[in-house]
Amino acid sequence: MKLSDKIYIAGHTGMVGSAITRRLLAEGYSNLVFTPYPIYDLTDQKTVVDFFSTEKPDYVFLAAAKVGGILSNNTFRAQFIYENLMIQNNIIHSSYVNKVKKLLFLGSSCIYPKNCLQPIKEEYLLTGELEYTNEPYAIAKIAGIKMCESYNFQYNTNFISVMPTNLYGKNDNYNLETSHVLPAIIRKVKIGKWIEQNDWLSIRRDLAKYPIDFIVQNSTISEILAALEKYGIHVIPLTKERIINNQTREKRFDVTINLWGTGSPYREFLHVDDVAAACIFLMRKVNFEDLYSQSSIKNAEIRNTQLNIGTGEDITIEELAKLIKSLIGFKGNITWDKSKPDGTFRKLLDVSKINSLGWKFSIGIKEGIKMILDEYSDKS
Repeated sequence: MKLSDKIYIAGHTGMVGSAITRRLLAEGYSNLVFTPYPIYDLTDQKTVVDFFSTEKPDYVFLAAAKVGGILSNNTFRAQFIYENLMIQNNIIHSSYVNKVKKLLFLGSSCIYPKNCLQPIKEEYLLTGELEYTNEPYAIAKIAGIKMCESYNFQYNTNFISVMPTNLYGKNDNYNLETSHVLPAIIRKVKIGKWIEQNDWLSIRRDLAKYPIDFIVQNSTISEILAALEKYGIHVIPLTKERIINNQTREKRFDVTINLWGTGSPYREFLHVDDVAAACIFLMRKVNFEDLYSQSSIKNAEIRNTQLNIGTGEDITIEELAKLIKSLIGFKGNITWDKSKPDGTFRKLLDVSKINSLGWKFSIGIKEGIKMILDEYSDKS
């Protein structure tokens, strides 16, 4: 991949796409092309066909997708399978038609069976039942893997698929209706800390950036607290009040944050800057033929060529919540709503394959959370 090559990043405003874009620009790649939404609707075949026929990119990073947490995955099941299938079908096929040199398709670790042996090897794909809450999304991503493999077999393309573990970092989604577990906990704990500090200016800025319900700039504190209650941020005014400067009477609050599930499931987390580094490394160094053995050719069955990307380390959701609470300095309680689903109990990726190809993660979970806490504070 030369600095002068035309590189198309599909989904360049998303968390992964923006990280890939930032890194490419930092390394001197300047011939980048994008399809900003809603000018380009990637679920529309004609839109994608016209874009490719006009731009003729040399390389494609397919990071565009409809994504979300347990709640949104389970609520918008039809949208998740339809939109993801349409986006990847359009881009992968147009890449073949327009003779793209190489395409990298981004999937997710949720493609693997719910009750999978740990750590999860690439060959465990399609060996068991999927987690129900994100089954439509997972099936779409599995279809993308098989599409890349099939086009490589039939048309001699060079399309590779990567399956990152749970990601976090800059440009994450903090919408409490649709966010994943780590950004959801960060936002709730940050708000809890601001309530403890009576920092309503920061809370109002946060709610202006990431709106909830019908809260507006001039909503009262009571209205804000009532809205936060819906998302598990429970606030009880304390009877004692403080006198500040002998004038202002400041009310004190006791804050409890209630999180979904039991807190016992394990999750592996990878900083988005690391996955961007991995994707660019693979685009430069690894081809489809590097992802299967010669014995597979003899047996006429080449499968499971996707690459896991992760740290090979995991943490329980409860441990994660405690770490975030400590780093933010929140003094309230964290409780668990055991009536809500946990999702898959554990999905730790085996990353020995990508490690053997020459790539390994560099940002640990504590360091990574500190980085995004600084970024979150700057935005709020």
